[in-house]
Amino acid sequence: MLVRKDYLRASKAMQHRVMATKNLTVLFNHETKSINGEPGPVGVESVTAINNITNKEIIIPASGFFVAIGHKPNTDLFKDQLEMDENGYLKVIPGTASTEVEGVYAAGDVADHVYRQAVTSAGTGCMAALDAERFLSSQAT
Repeated sequence: MLVRKDYLRASKAMQHRVMATKNLTVLFNHETKSINGEPGPVGVESVTAINNITNKEIIIPASGFFVAIGHKPNTDLFKDQLEMDENGYLKVIPGTASTEVEGVYAAGDVADHVYRQAVTSAGTGCMAALDAERFLSSQAT
């Protein structure tokens, strides 16, 4: 596992789980330079990684490659319009999908910094849709 920084950004429990996994090697301060292999059935054969401090390259034999680069919510278009936390997630009133702006709701990955799962996104999406419907109905007078 390549980690761009010198630490893992995960809960203590997940950090311990990763570090205790015997068939997993963690390389801190490393980034992917290239994914090597052939198209078709051969696929990925290795990954070239570079140490972002020493610039030393290493080739790691591999048969697959998975990318997970953080969890930055896609909220840039709401900057200076809706309140966000220090990580860029939209702030909602706890237990709701309501933002501080009346009639504006947030759900899923833009508001959930804890669970970040499709099922919770669907649930908060439903909450936001129902709240928006109620809000619009109350405005139609």
